[in-house]
Amino acid sequence: MNEAAPNTVLSVNNIEVIYDHVILVLKGVSLQVPEGGIVALLGANGAGKTTTLKAVSNLLRAERGEVTKGNVEFHGDRVDSLSPNELVRRGCIQVMEGRHCFEHLSVEENLLTGAYTRREGRAAIAADLEMVYGYFPRLKERRGSLAGYISGGEQQMTAIGRALMSRPNMILLDEPSMGLAPQLVEEIFDIVKKLNSQEKVSFLLAEQNTNIALKFATYGYILENGRVVMDGEAASLRENEDVKEFYLGLAGADRKSFRDVKHYKRRKRWLA
Repeated sequence: MNEAAPNTVLSVNNIEVIYDHVILVLKGVSLQVPEGGIVALLGANGAGKTTTLKAVSNLLRAERGEVTKGNVEFHGDRVDSLSPNELVRRGCIQVMEGRHCFEHLSVEENLLTGAYTRREGRAAIAADLEMVYGYFPRLKERRGSLAGYISGGEQQMTAIGRALMSRPNMILLDEPSMGLAPQLVEEIFDIVKKLNSQEKVSFLLAEQNTNIALKFATYGYILENGRVVMDGEAASLRENEDVKEFYLGLAGADRKSFRDVKHYKRRKRWLA
């Protein structure tokens, strides 16, 4: 990969990831996120999207995984040897797949746990709490409710709001649409867009829902079997015939039946 541009906030450089010392999951993945950008990491389940995010956030060790080749740079500094806490202090945080909340805590208590790495006084944290409620008014209504009893969409909002409380300049967002109704997915992505434009937060989001991701992202990378097989501007990927057929389900009248799936795969340029 070429050297990172001066305005690149995140640079993943030709990384390989191995689990349990034997299972090769990522095979030379490279990508960049520009400052103020929304970059989508696309692909089917098992393509390596979550592993890529965890390689960036340094959460692989908890799952017996490690980056064995390549490196990760954040604001020009190599960070793949840092602890997750240290990376959060530098301004990069991951929102995990599955809307992870502390179910026995209230919504507001969940949000406040996001500020645990900060050293400012109570006034700054209280101001940021109001900022989060401004973006997620539904959470303000539910601030006293136990997180285990709110809806899936509200839990996703809580997870993103908790990340915002760390005052990040970059959020790694893993499968934000998973298990949510289409209307809620649109609402979540609208808020991501606002956070990007108004709070200047950069996003790297892993998403199976290619259609919604390319609607809101500025750039995209498609992963298959642990490799980047295609990348480009989001608008260009939306118009790409292979992406339309294999990820957006928008093939024309000559679309093949399920019987012809092997023929489909032969047509994929990246599988040739």
